[in-house]
Amino acid sequence: MKLIDEPNLRNKFYVFKDRLDAGEKLALKLEKVLEKPLEGWVLAIPAGGVPVGWVVSKRLGIPLDVLIVRKIQIPWDPEAGFGAVGWNGTVILNQVLVANLGLTKEDIDNSIRLAKLKVEERVKKLRQGKPFPNLEGKLSILVDDGLATGYTMLTAVEILAKYKPKKIVVASPTGSFNAINLLTSNPNVNLVVCLNLRGGPIFAVADAYKNWYDLTDEEVLKYLSNSSHKS
Repeated sequence: MKLIDEPNLRNKFYVFKDRLDAGEKLALKLEKVLEKPLEGWVLAIPAGGVPVGWVVSKRLGIPLDVLIVRKIQIPWDPEAGFGAVGWNGTVILNQVLVANLGLTKEDIDNSIRLAKLKVEERVKKLRQGKPFPNLEGKLSILVDDGLATGYTMLTAVEILAKYKPKKIVVASPTGSFNAINLLTSNPNVNLVVCLNLRGGPIFAVADAYKNWYDLTDEEVLKYLSNSSHKS
């Protein structure tokens, strides 16, 4: 089975206290389903994925790092995206959404440019010249705080696959059925663990959390510096 969820949490709202609570519950599920011994990395997507990934890393006893990708924002709705860009220049677009939104080439190019600038800024601030870990032949657990469209995580998967890990596991506390279908159909993904699956025409990651707020890069750096399993 490529998908593991928590059936009693399906289509429920506000099931986690905060990202740390979600990380604890996600780590517990991962401990049960992953083969031992665990040798690999937890790769969190900043900003919101880092507190979740920090807990998962701590509980599983494997190191934490960040894989920096950024959603490409819809010009008139910055909370939503129509694709994502990665730190290595990878760009993946939701072509169906692009067509439905009626975006012009100028709209698309400008949004991609802005996303790339944000990625470059985060790479400098969060990686601070640190080389990306050697993942070849190792377990790689990609963590985010939620999967809305799935395209940010899909971009992370495509980047990660180039490093030839032994197994790619996508792990998130919450996600839409559409995002999960997108990721489970990708041949590079070996397993998706998502506790709170939700359907419906509108999906907001925040609706899974009682306490939700946007993290700053400074808060992300604190989690990374406090990781007990740094490379």
